[in-house]
Parts: sequence; C-alpha cells; structure tokens
Amino acid sequence: MRPGSLIWLETTDPLAVIDIPAFCSDAGHQLVETAAVSGGHRFLVERGAA
Repeated sequence: MRPGSLIWLETTDPLAVIDIPAFCSDAGHQLVETAAVSGGHRFLVERGAA
C-alpha cells in the first residue's frame, strides 16, 4: 500500500481495541476511525510514510 492509503480492518478479537491502536502508533500509521460492529470491531487505518 502507498502512504496515505486507507484500509478497513475488521476483527472478532476483543483485544483488538488495544492491539490495533498500539500497532498504528508503533508503526507510524494513523487510526482514523473505530466502530463496534456485530461480533467485533472495525478499524479504518491510514498508512503512514514508513
């Protein structure tokens, strides 16, 4: 993916609400949106420059 590209991640893992924001922070990506969905969570992530 090119920097600035967006991707939706959807998971049923309850710990993803901790893991995905930590991953984004560590890897230089931006967490744009988080939403609870039936059976899990959905995250919109913008790829960072790294």
